[in-house]
Amino acid sequence: MALVLATLMGLAVWGVFAGIRMYRAEAKLPGDLALALEVGSTRTGAVDSLVDRLGMRYAPAVQRLMGPKQVAKYRRRIDLAGNPGGLTIDRYAARRAVYGFLGGLGGLVFLLQGNVLMALLLFAFGAFWTEVGIWSAIRLRKDVIERTLPDFLDVLAVVVSAGLGFRQALDRVATRYEGPWADEIRITLRQMDLGMSRRQAFAELRRRNDSEQVAMFVTALQQGEELGAPIVDTLVSLAKDMRRTDAQNARRKAARAVPKATMMITTFMVPATMLLLGAGLLLGSGTDFGTITGE
Repeated sequence: MALVLATLMGLAVWGVFAGIRMYRAEAKLPGDLALALEVGSTRTGAVDSLVDRLGMRYAPAVQRLMGPKQVAKYRRRIDLAGNPGGLTIDRYAARRAVYGFLGGLGGLVFLLQGNVLMALLLFAFGAFWTEVGIWSAIRLRKDVIERTLPDFLDVLAVVVSAGLGFRQALDRVATRYEGPWADEIRITLRQMDLGMSRRQAFAELRRRNDSEQVAMFVTALQQGEELGAPIVDTLVSLAKDMRRTDAQNARRKAARAVPKATMMITTFMVPATMLLLGAGLLLGSGTDFGTITGE
């Protein structure tokens, strides 16, 4: 056992020095990863930047192991998350390599020591830590977009009714907003500036956002364009529908929260309260426990 632990510790020390050497070395990076490290360096933390540089050599190998379908799947998930911290598929693969190595090595050390719980936690860290960040970013971004969209549509309807064209109005209103939805609108406008048709640009907008309200917005615009409906009426009606949907979703969440709160109270709080009350009554009664135990 001592020989195995010494070997593992030696490998860990070698890995640290190899990582420092790779961090300082001038390695040839994949194009996507090189751009992400250059552009996203100001948007990510020091730890993530270090992890990216340590795992950059192994990003292509990780993507080959994932396969084209998994790469496409995670590229879409990163788009849904809004590329948090300048994250790209290459940076994701680099982080997965580093966290997988650290979690696997640490889990193996604890497993050999007989600490199964810590080993399982480290294995889970290596396998899922990168996924947790993406999943959390997707949820937060979706919530922010769905809260922003109704007010955005109201302002957009006012600007369009004032006489501006729809595209100019989008640009004007997007400059007044901050956050993921304004970023999405600016991306869509940039795609149209580069020659993409309006219909295709908004289809890409819907693809990048897994949100029912964004899908409603794009569908209403495309149908209004086909049928020749007034854009202002479409935007106002759509904003009202979204607020109605938000209210219904809030009521459903509240209805689901009541049984959960009741279960938590009956499972934990009521028994704990009964134990405290019983202990207080028993201790306050002045009962001589020595006569009961015979001591």
